[in-house]
Amino acid sequence: MAAHMAARRPEGAALSGAERAALRDLLGAERERTTARVAALLRDWEGIVESSALVATDDEHDPEGSSTAFERAHVQALLDQARSHLADLDAAQARLRDGDYGVCQGCGRPISPERLKVRPAAKSCVPCATAHR
Repeated sequence: MAAHMAARRPEGAALSGAERAALRDLLGAERERTTARVAALLRDWEGIVESSALVATDDEHDPEGSSTAFERAHVQALLDQARSHLADLDAAQARLRDGDYGVCQGCGRPISPERLKVRPAAKSCVPCATAHR
């Protein structure tokens, strides 16, 4: 599939070497930030679980129980989102290594460097991304 998409890529539309290097650095920095976020959220989640384990609470009848459950669910959702973003960044780094980075997985056209600077893990160009909303 990647070879098929690369074949449809317009000639001269490849990212320049400088753009590739800048985007590689951007992906790395974004990955570091996201990894730190995952670690912080894990600490938060573990703290919530640990503190609720020390107290015999009944979420159904304890006025604080529902907020603890909400907080735990909220942190879990943020953790899931951060882990998903980390997986997207890893996939983007693999596409960069394979030479498929910056190619829309929907239509095979180039993704603009401007979009990649804003969303370095982007898999689609703006027209394809907005068409699938």
